[in-house]
Amino acid sequence: MLLKTRLYGKIYQFNDVKDLLAKANEEKSGDSLAGIAARSEQERVAAKIVLAHALVSDLREAPAVPYEQDEVTRLIQDHVDESVYARIRGWSLAELREFILDTATPPAALTELSRGLTAEVIAAVTKLMSNMDLVVAAQKLRVTATCNTTIGGDGVFAARLQPNHPADSIEGIRASLYEGLAYGAGDAVIGLNPVVDSVAGITRILSLFDEVKRRWEIPTQICVLAHITTQLAAIRAGAPTDLIFQSIAGSEKGNEAFGFTAEHVREALALLRERGTGRGPDVLYFETGQGSELSSGAHHGADQLTMEARCYGFAKPFHPFLVNTVVGFIGPEYLYDARQVIRAGLEDHFMGKLTGLPMGCDACYTNHMRADQNDLENLAMLLVSAGCSYVMGLPHGDDIMLNYQSTGYHDAHTLRLLYGKTAIPEFQDWLVRMELIAPDGRPAERFGDASVFLEG
Repeated sequence: MLLKTRLYGKIYQFNDVKDLLAKANEEKSGDSLAGIAARSEQERVAAKIVLAHALVSDLREAPAVPYEQDEVTRLIQDHVDESVYARIRGWSLAELREFILDTATPPAALTELSRGLTAEVIAAVTKLMSNMDLVVAAQKLRVTATCNTTIGGDGVFAARLQPNHPADSIEGIRASLYEGLAYGAGDAVIGLNPVVDSVAGITRILSLFDEVKRRWEIPTQICVLAHITTQLAAIRAGAPTDLIFQSIAGSEKGNEAFGFTAEHVREALALLRERGTGRGPDVLYFETGQGSELSSGAHHGADQLTMEARCYGFAKPFHPFLVNTVVGFIGPEYLYDARQVIRAGLEDHFMGKLTGLPMGCDACYTNHMRADQNDLENLAMLLVSAGCSYVMGLPHGDDIMLNYQSTGYHDAHTLRLLYGKTAIPEFQDWLVRMELIAPDGRPAERFGDASVFLEG
């Protein structure tokens, strides 16, 4: 593989594929702090030129972490459809990009194509795309998954209802839960981040969610985003659970920093099939975010976009119901400002869908980042244009427990109206029955009125 090019009379030489991928990445503060980013825009362009001429096989044969050292690499490589790969292994990355973006390429062909791609190939083609390319390409991909309901359907845009509370107060959570439901959030999942990661604590919260879901016959899924081992213990103790959650990384070392391995995920699947309350077959929920491997020293010298693509490669064999990138949560050390956050959100969403995952995105930012609510809303609108499956729903977009800013309870419905979408069909019908949404999809008189759930 040729790793150099001449640009404007200067020769640019790259050390290896990992170095090439890092230099071809759009500007990210995390890569710069790690000392692996392009040193100039000219070098970045040169890297993209070299990458465009690289072959699919060049990228597959150069994983970010060697096969023998890393279970994430093994999961990615072992789940490649070799018959599909054999047909495309000689394509250049430029040819792959053109095939994906070609209006004559049907979505079914992209679905088949994805089975022959590794994470490094997906990361590489992403680096050759503009923001509009990422929207156009992702919009062509439709990925569905089913737990109690089905996410990712055509014309559907969902929201996770996230009623976090700074003290895990059951009544505080209940009040926030009712408000979110009244605004039409919660069809993707009712899922809370607990303050205290204990079996007793998350059992109380799951019992509340189950009670509300059953009392009001809500067609959705419930989950508490505790550590996977705590959730396993809670299920064994009798807690009602539709989905098991875990944050994931793009390397075995990164997952070890999160305190789990692939074996824990296999254990979760087996337990949910035996004792879970979700119908399935898709009963897992994963979250990711560019920079997590850098923050734990588990990136193996690779750039954060490539490691993010490997997260999706790890998730793919487990057929999750939900995957979302918490794109601006880690902070400006990894994504410095709104420009970088928006770019990363579009990258992650496209990479996840090309991997074959039902992708959502937490369009968010931290308060020490150079971003604001307008930037967040810009990203949310771009994501809906790209066919994103779901976003988050928080009270007024302000998480008072995790102390970051995201999309509000009311935003999902606004985006549905703006883009001609609905909630997941069963949930949309439920909203109409509850007289929160009119049959034409517009807000009914009691839209946003949480007192609906205090009657009767």
